[in-house]
Parts: sequence; structure tokens; C-alpha cells
Amino acid sequence: MSRNPDPCGGKLEPIQLAGRRLSCETIMFHQSIADRLGLNVTDHKCLDFLLLHGPRTAGELSQLTALTTGAITAVVDRLEKAGFVRREADPKDRRRVIVSPIMERLGQIGALFGDLSLRIQELASQYTAAELEVIIDFMNRSCDVLHAAALHLRSEADSELKRKPNQTV
Repeated sequence: MSRNPDPCGGKLEPIQLAGRRLSCETIMFHQSIADRLGLNVTDHKCLDFLLLHGPRTAGELSQLTALTTGAITAVVDRLEKAGFVRREADPKDRRRVIVSPIMERLGQIGALFGDLSLRIQELASQYTAAELEVIIDFMNRSCDVLHAAALHLRSEADSELKRKPNQTV
């Protein structure tokens, strides 16, 4: 019994290339959004994590983003200064701080996505409902794979830092 070196029936390379292209275009689009908001792209996407998952502590936001807690502190500082988030005492534990998006600012952000939203709607209308279900499933599973890979890279970086404590990774 021979093993197929490409379990995707010859589609692995095209999937990887399309994924790379999608990643590049996505990052550059979000850089354009961040520029318009006066943010950097990491801050913009951390704000999006808060919008997707709701208010979180800095530690929880660190886990969601695979960024260090130190990096998250700097992100939250910048977002707070720009007026996109506020820090609030956790009503269950006054020692903890919850980072919450300032909902009144969402209109400014949403307006920047109007054109993209229309373009995605037009694109999606070219697929059947069943095809869209497969696309949605692949996108969601891809997010899970990316998050796991990011956490793995962070774990490796943390391990390297512990082995070489005088260097930053």
C-alpha cells in the first residue's frame, strides 16, 4: 500500500499559495484601516479581538492573540490613549482590570469596511449555500490552525528566552 505524499489530491500547494496571498492581502487591507484610524495593525486587530470576544483582561487578550503580556499592556495603553478602549475594574475581583472597547467609536471603524462588505457580499453570492458552508468551515478551521501555530511559536520563543535569559526573542 503506497502513501499519497499529497493527501489533498494535488491541491495542497495551490491551497498554500492561495492562503499566503490571502494573508498578504488581508494584512495590507488591515494596515490601510489601521492607518485611517491612527493605529498600527496589531493594535487594530487586538481591538477586533475585543469586538469578537467581548471585554477581556490583559492576560486573556494575551492568550487570544498569542502576544506576550508585556506587548498587550503596550497595545492597551495605545488603544486607551487613542480612545478605542477603557480599563475598568472587574466587578468580581477589584484587583483585575477588564479592557472594554468603547462602543461609540465603532461607527468610525464600521464605515471603513463598507466597500469591503459590499465586495464580499457580491463574491459570496456567486457560490451555492453548500459551497459557502464548506468555505466557512475551512476558514474557521484555518483560524484554529493559525492560533495553535502562533501559540506554538510563542512557546518556542519563551523556551529560547529561558535558555538565553540575556537575549530578547
